[in-house]
Amino acid sequence: MDRDLHPRVPDSVAPAHAEAGHAGVGIYVAVAVILTVITALEFSAIYIRALTPILVPLLLVMSAAKFILVVLFFMHLRYDSRVLSTVFFGPLVIAIGLVVALTTLTGAFLVFGR
Repeated sequence: MDRDLHPRVPDSVAPAHAEAGHAGVGIYVAVAVILTVITALEFSAIYIRALTPILVPLLLVMSAAKFILVVLFFMHLRYDSRVLSTVFFGPLVIAIGLVVALTTLTGAFLVFGR
């Protein structure tokens, strides 16, 4: 916080993560590698016919894992307050429910025909 612009603001208002520090470059590279591996698994799962009955739930779980990693690390919510982190998990649950409802409703749950 710039003390020249905000001289009367107490130190207790300063962000909680200021003293905790962010992750280093190695953590970000590791998360990027994990995201790449999950994306490769998503693409490969589409072409494995044995996974057809569980394909949509499997893709949803992998997408949710990628969403959580991106939100926590690259959007820096891991270092913010818990309230801000919880704001992102509500829409995730709603989005998963919506996708499952729409794919079930339209009969698009199976990628390959019977």
